[in-house]
Amino acid sequence: MWRRALVAVSLIGAAGAALAIDYRSVSVPAAILYDAPSQAGKKLYLIKGQTPVEVVVRLEGWHKVRDAEGTLAWIEAKNLTDKRTLVVTAAKAEMHQSDKVESPVLLELDKWVAVDWLEAAAPGWVKVRHRDGATGYIRSTQVWGL
Repeated sequence: MWRRALVAVSLIGAAGAALAIDYRSVSVPAAILYDAPSQAGKKLYLIKGQTPVEVVVRLEGWHKVRDAEGTLAWIEAKNLTDKRTLVVTAAKAEMHQSDKVESPVLLELDKWVAVDWLEAAAPGWVKVRHRDGATGYIRSTQVWGL
């Protein structure tokens, strides 16, 4: 009986790990996205550096990724990094000094601006760093890549 319970718990844990979302960021100034996992595939568009993507399929040397708009495409794995970034999806996002609405606003960020993910904060908030070095908190509903 204990063995069955142990096996069941192991399978549940493995299933949870398999469902974990894998976000990466583009590590080169610009990368080509393709319709197939090959340089012979149709070139769809360029994606700029530091843009976060969700990896949905892995093949040798290639990753099928989803971007913030939901588009699926293939990218060479060498053009991605484990470094975590987020992209602003709201028309404007406010970076606050702390994870409280009433805290001072440090920056206003335009849509599609990338920021470095630092850590989770209070529910509904995330701690980020802007490329100019400013560090603060943004509402998690205003960014993609979490």
